[in-house]
Amino acid sequence: MKKVLIAVLTTFALSAGTMVLAADAPQANAKDECLLASKNCANEVDSIQQKLKKIKAEIKKGKKVYSAEELKKLNQKLKEANEILNNLEKPGAGR
Repeated sequence: MKKVLIAVLTTFALSAGTMVLAADAPQANAKDECLLASKNCANEVDSIQQKLKKIKAEIKKGKKVYSAEELKKLNQKLKEANEILNNLEKPGAGR
């Protein structure tokens, strides 16, 4: 009886952990609300290069995931991030 109970509890514990991990995993066709509207950004601190990479990846998803207005917003954020990077790369920018 104890073996059966332990087996059932172990199975339950493992499946509960898997469900939590699945809920946290980003989905391929999901919108990145942090980039788009600064929502769900807990514990996200990216370098400018990481942010550029994320924005480009989101733009590549295109109209399957984002509306035309959202894509426009992402392109504007990409432009702004590129401007920041260019300003940081100018001589004397870090002084």
